[in-house]
Amino acid sequence: AATDESGTLSPFHFSRRENGDEDVTLKILYCGVCHPDLHNLTNEWGFTSYPVVPGHEIVGVTTKVGKNVTKFKVGDRVGVGVMVGSCKTCECCQQDLENYCSQIIFTYNSHNPDGTKNYGGYSDMIVVDQRYVLRFPDSLPLDAGAPLLCAGITVYSPMKYYGMTEAGKHLGVAGLGGLGHVAVKIAKAFGLKVTVISTSPQKESEAVNRLGADAFLASSDTAKMKSAIGSMDYIIDTVSAVHPLFPLLSLLKVNGKLVTLGLPNKPLELPVFPLVSGRKLVGGSDFGGMKETQEMLDFCAKHNIAADIELIRIDEINSAMERLARSDVRYRFVIDVANSLSAVGVVDTSAPLKKSCVLYYTSSVLGESIKQIRALRTRSISEVERPSRHNTA
Repeated sequence: AATDESGTLSPFHFSRRENGDEDVTLKILYCGVCHPDLHNLTNEWGFTSYPVVPGHEIVGVTTKVGKNVTKFKVGDRVGVGVMVGSCKTCECCQQDLENYCSQIIFTYNSHNPDGTKNYGGYSDMIVVDQRYVLRFPDSLPLDAGAPLLCAGITVYSPMKYYGMTEAGKHLGVAGLGGLGHVAVKIAKAFGLKVTVISTSPQKESEAVNRLGADAFLASSDTAKMKSAIGSMDYIIDTVSAVHPLFPLLSLLKVNGKLVTLGLPNKPLELPVFPLVSGRKLVGGSDFGGMKETQEMLDFCAKHNIAADIELIRIDEINSAMERLARSDVRYRFVIDVANSLSAVGVVDTSAPLKKSCVLYYTSSVLGESIKQIRALRTRSISEVERPSRHNTA
């Protein structure tokens, strides 16, 4: 776990709560490495509570269920995403929008109502209220499906809410990383025409030939940007570096919609003139509620959608973090938790599932990674595509 803003990582042992009547205990098999893990590790958002154990793209199998659990049984394939609790009674919770509940409890770097602290999925097991556990479709691979629990729902939710699902409409995806590459796949499944907008011209072949985008637009190519003015119905902006919105707004048709998903560390400038003159809309979106997240998983299973991943062992986590800091991943790291545990001797997996062990190790490379992260934060979209809050996009 990380114990201070230096970001130094070291093994950390802690106990999970006992399985309650409404709880599901699962053995963690895989956990995605999401960009908030780096944000929280170094307290970049200013609210990290140390020690912090990251991980909110968790998949595994159930090992125990409470007496009131009706949705799951022992041996089921299940997932846990960004949240593990909410008030259950407010308007948002009643509308299946638990992710917008003012009392949301995140999977890690959060506290329960009784004051106990939550630790994430870089560990061997977790205990979660059944409401916040997801059924993982049999046809979805557990490893490549894990990132859908954050990246997948983060792009699926705005597509549904903002009406970006009409076949034949033109969607621009700004940024081709963890979020962006999943957005392309989901959009194509909806029947949309998709153009990837990127600062990196070298990504064109990958966007079109590997991911199935219809077109590619290099934002540094002034002539091509000009020729694309007024050509798109919607744009999903996954970039979380400080960047100008005017070039993106200019690509929209009249009544076009720009939805931003990234969280830059400084405010973006919003030009009003193109909004007024084109009756355009700028909106935002977070991840989705539990009902919508399950819907997304089922949709992805039906259309054979999973993330493009690099599967890593736990002893590779620090080099993975270093690469993540400079956006050097195609497109998501996923930790092979179960197969890493016994290999590195972190925990006796035959022991009762009460105590959990974090899979972090101290490494000198992390200090350099942190410097890179903070340096990249100050750069603009014209220089770098930063991963979004929820992933590596």
